[in-house]
Amino acid sequence: MTRPTRLRRSELSTPGSSDKMMEKAAGSAADLVFLDLEDAVAPSAKVTSRSAIVAALNRLDWGSKTRAVRINGPDTVWCHDDLIDVVTGAGSAIDVIIVPKVKAARDVWFVDTLLSQLEAKLGLVPGRIGLELLIEETEALARVEEIAGCSPRLEALILGVGDLSASQGIRSGHVGATVAHYPGDMWHYARNRMIVAARANRLDAIDGPNADFRDLEGYRTEATWAATLGAVGKWAIHPSQIAVANEVFSPTAGEVTEARRVIAAVRDAEAAGSGAASVDGRMIDAATARIFQTVLDRAAAVGID
Repeated sequence: MTRPTRLRRSELSTPGSSDKMMEKAAGSAADLVFLDLEDAVAPSAKVTSRSAIVAALNRLDWGSKTRAVRINGPDTVWCHDDLIDVVTGAGSAIDVIIVPKVKAARDVWFVDTLLSQLEAKLGLVPGRIGLELLIEETEALARVEEIAGCSPRLEALILGVGDLSASQGIRSGHVGATVAHYPGDMWHYARNRMIVAARANRLDAIDGPNADFRDLEGYRTEATWAATLGAVGKWAIHPSQIAVANEVFSPTAGEVTEARRVIAAVRDAEAAGSGAASVDGRMIDAATARIFQTVLDRAAAVGID
């Protein structure tokens, strides 16, 4: 099955235990909303939240949003029933399952196999429900290339810096926090490695959350770093972050105009029998056109003419 093309500029985290927040999420401007059964839900509420999520998926108008559910990790007592309950109750209204705490391909295979069994049992289209994986354990980052290619259901990888901080022993204190005494971006290596693995397997790469939802400039900075490296979106833990993510991961009108101008100059040079040309004093060639084509592809995806 061909992987679907989805917008993931903003992925809004929404507690599956809150009917009010799920209703607000359905009316938000997020590209993707994931109803959470994991970290945002207390252990005592995990079981009851499954039915609340099923009701929200079936009842609310989600418009053109991608509808996702984050289940609990494969090594927990909840994972198996999370999948069975939400897919049985709302399988036709679920686009993506987000799997946290992945450590190896075997974790993905477990979820993939159970989904296939449920689709067959329930008469759902085989393979229609995609997977996004959280790369948030050192074991996962160490074998991210293998994980990225382990299932045809995979659509995206997400960098989860909170649990990765704990797994790696990083002393940052808060999810996405900037460490004043660290020179530069402490997540550059992890971001870049995950993004390369995602791109090599034609997956989307999503940057993780920033817990300080009041610091929109810090959120913008992180989103810009991730976008520069090739990520296509970022998690939002609060609706206030959605607009920033949608802006950062969309090309501007100026960028689109520049991309068209450069590509046209390269094509004109090729038609004249030259492999390279000059625009504004800079050499451009086929590689340049390829870089700028990604801008136009992105513009088309978000509906920019």
